[in-house]
Amino acid sequence: MSTDARPRRDLGRAAQTRAARDLPPWDLEADVVIVGFGGAGACAALEAHAAGADVLLLERMSGGGGTTALSTGQIYLGGGTAIQKACGFEDSSEEMAKYLLASCGPGADDAKIRLFCDRSVAHFDWLVAHGVPFKASYYGEGSYTPTDDCLSYSGSELAWPYRDLARPAPRGHTVQQDGIEAGGRLMRALVAAVAATPVRVQSDTLVETLVVDDARRVVGVVAKVDGREQLIGARRGVILTAGGFIQNKAMVERYAPLLRKCRFRAASDGDDGRGIRMGMGAGGAAIRMDVGCIVLPFTVPKGLLRGIFVNRRGQRFVNEDAYQTVVGERALLGENGEVFLILDDAIFERPFPPTEIAAVEDTIEDLERSLGCPAGSLQHTVAYYNEHAAHGGDPLFHKAADHLVPLLKPPFAALDYRTEAALYTVFTLGGLHTDTDGQVISPDGTIVAGLYAAGRTTSGLAAQGYSSGLSIADATFFGRRAGAAAAASRS
Repeated sequence: MSTDARPRRDLGRAAQTRAARDLPPWDLEADVVIVGFGGAGACAALEAHAAGADVLLLERMSGGGGTTALSTGQIYLGGGTAIQKACGFEDSSEEMAKYLLASCGPGADDAKIRLFCDRSVAHFDWLVAHGVPFKASYYGEGSYTPTDDCLSYSGSELAWPYRDLARPAPRGHTVQQDGIEAGGRLMRALVAAVAATPVRVQSDTLVETLVVDDARRVVGVVAKVDGREQLIGARRGVILTAGGFIQNKAMVERYAPLLRKCRFRAASDGDDGRGIRMGMGAGGAAIRMDVGCIVLPFTVPKGLLRGIFVNRRGQRFVNEDAYQTVVGERALLGENGEVFLILDDAIFERPFPPTEIAAVEDTIEDLERSLGCPAGSLQHTVAYYNEHAAHGGDPLFHKAADHLVPLLKPPFAALDYRTEAALYTVFTLGGLHTDTDGQVISPDGTIVAGLYAAGRTTSGLAAQGYSSGLSIADATFFGRRAGAAAAASRS
């Protein structure tokens, strides 16, 4: 039994607030105080300043960046951007909204998606005006462009059923690289844009607590600077842009335990849920906390799309040409991460990132036995697939004809895409419930006065389904909305 009688903080629960009446005068004060200097925080600061507010931007690390700086720098934008037009693609906000409403659910936020789609072109133009570089070139399909090209199909736009629900268009806009990851280039541009304004930036500042007045309005924060407590007042509002919670083991275990099976967390150290916990403590609702972006990276080289994914029962469960997050979600959430990619010798290639070969056999029957599938199951699956693939069809999952080929040439291999073998990549999508202006909403539907949030601290555009670039699009667009709304607020 522990002899330590001090109460232990539960880092998975809401953080307590502090009452302004119990605290001494503020050490610092600003109209708008922003917690977190990633993509969302930078855009919030720029718009709050543009609206005439005195802005203080707080960052726990030694400089701006956050998870945005670690990303591939792809931003989901559409509706007819200058890049889309230059590359010869037609798009509209209506078709973009159709796709996102179908792919970002169930439970996608209709109001956020429609607003984002209606103003996506303007948001692209805003990013360009603030120094974010894009090259007017088309790459093809892919959530990661290893060249300095910009435009790509970064989701399931070309896959069933989405290709039948909305006119496909490439909407992944990757920031032009200059020898570094594009996410770093994006943040360099946003950091420079902030530096060109009077926005005050204070780094090495860990914000842990929100301060409320007697009416429960958020009026400031308590931070730790050099081991000392600093009290910072916010005359108009506090904006939480502190990232998600995939780095908080207690929160993941409580809200999304399946995500712990993924081997790689696409996040910075700051994605520890602190912003979400503070918002909950002030009365905000946290929604969709079980949801994550689950990437199963198997599409390099693209010829692997001609294989078929099967579960432990030897059955297909997805169309393999769907975006890799769709495949990852189905594999982890539907099959507990127990899946294999079946190939024949004619299409076999080594994947990147690499994964192990679970089995190689001269017949499908022997492969079935080696994988431990029920007798006859994999044989039936492959025979049925081959019969229809030979005629360019896939009646079960409607994989595009370009990726359909019968698996006939021995030996046959099963690539191991179980969670313990493959590099499943994950970050959280759940967070504080906000409206289209970034105002935090309580469980009973009322506004938490003085409190705003954006980025992965919130539940944004994607309720479950994901297309590459949505996270940065969400963070930058709704970061701007939160900054403008907080600047316009009066206590």
